[in-house]
Amino acid sequence: MGVEIFVVTGSGQGHLNPCMELCKHLTSRNYHTTLVAPSIVSSAIPFSFTQNPCTSTVHVAGSSGPPVPGQDPMRQQASQDLETHLASRLSKESTHPLCAIIDFQMSWSKEVFWKFNIPVVGFFTFGACAAAMEWGAWKVQAADIKPGELRIISGLPEEMAFEHLDLKRRPEGPPPGGFQLGGPHAAGSNRPTRRGGAPKPGDRPPWVPEIEGSVALMFNTCDDLERTFIDYMSNQMGLPAWGVGPLLPEEYWISSSSESLIRDRQIREHKRQSNYREEHVIQWLDAKPRGSVLYVAFGSEVGPSKDEYPQLASALEESTRPFIWVIQSGSGIPGSTKEVYFPDGLDRKVGERGLIICGWGPQLLILSHPSTGGFLSHCGWNSTVEAFGLGVPLLAWPFRGDQYYNAKWLIKHLKVGHRVCEDSSQMVTKDDISRGIEVIMEDEEIKKKAGALRGKLAHGFPQSSEDALDAFEHFISQSKVLHK
Repeated sequence: MGVEIFVVTGSGQGHLNPCMELCKHLTSRNYHTTLVAPSIVSSAIPFSFTQNPCTSTVHVAGSSGPPVPGQDPMRQQASQDLETHLASRLSKESTHPLCAIIDFQMSWSKEVFWKFNIPVVGFFTFGACAAAMEWGAWKVQAADIKPGELRIISGLPEEMAFEHLDLKRRPEGPPPGGFQLGGPHAAGSNRPTRRGGAPKPGDRPPWVPEIEGSVALMFNTCDDLERTFIDYMSNQMGLPAWGVGPLLPEEYWISSSSESLIRDRQIREHKRQSNYREEHVIQWLDAKPRGSVLYVAFGSEVGPSKDEYPQLASALEESTRPFIWVIQSGSGIPGSTKEVYFPDGLDRKVGERGLIICGWGPQLLILSHPSTGGFLSHCGWNSTVEAFGLGVPLLAWPFRGDQYYNAKWLIKHLKVGHRVCEDSSQMVTKDDISRGIEVIMEDEEIKKKAGALRGKLAHGFPQSSEDALDAFEHFISQSKVLHK
């Protein structure tokens, strides 16, 4: 058995999947990894992952977030579960764990690791731009910015200057249970919120106390995408910071470099239901011209309001473009539970031009198919980087958390997308959507930029991320003096 590294994941696929991929990269470097996961996600961990002899899994009670004394016995139990495991592990093994890499959604666990003199590395399962923009907005006191004013954040690209429109966001109510990372199941919506609703732009980023005491930081990104933002975070935090991603399955990198279809169910053991099989989706896409299909998906935790869904349905109906619309259970509509929003009669009106998938949709398959030419997305981190690696332009419709900064970054900095509506506090209309669809499906400059971005990621898992993992290994092996 190699030296052990703990990786602690939050709940939701946007946290679990990157953490499992990180474990795989570490085991390939002869480390033994132990994935610490909330019991709520135990059924989502693939059997193949648990069968790796170099990987262990520890389940702790509860979901995620810090223990609240006297109010949250389940999270207190999670802390006890982890402490019991560590005490047992250290009583039996002669080697000491090297470190714990902690998804900051699970920052409560760092106190437990410190009891056993195990240093912690803070892990952001999203990109560095969103973290840098949150920090920078706080430093330039962006909350009082006036219309027409630009506030440049020193150390970040000028096109990312904070403006009044960055303050315009739809309201977010307080999350159930008092702690949530925005959209935990919506691939990459990973910004924490606490009682009283989401932090406002310009407030102190809520992840600041979550990473205190970390000896270094990791981001689920790479230098090719975000070197400037990674360096900014390192300089501002006074800590080494590495981009060790994007943490996508190995099959993704193989398929994206060979331009072959990615079969989702061969990569991840999905148990969620759908009204279409992958084979039917492939047949439907095969019948469409190259680059002609608009893919529409928002994940399971966020989405348009109940008044905006009909606007989207009308825009898709009036468009002449073929589309796939994935509508998951609940569809992000406030108050909805198991019922799926189904646009009344849209399937009959558009016929074979549209494919409406209710439930789970094979996103990687759709994005990797040559017929797909655009992606209307909430800009969750994982969805965003999946599209980048496959050269698909994005029509950005952010709803909360890091999604707003991801949208700004891909439009202003990378120039591979368009925003469905500049003012996120306003209701999105049919005309907004229709105009946006035409931009991303027709704009040759956006297509060219998206293709160039694909080229940067076309050679497999980025070499810069391999180098970052080398740097992490060297740093953490030399940092035993940092054990608390």
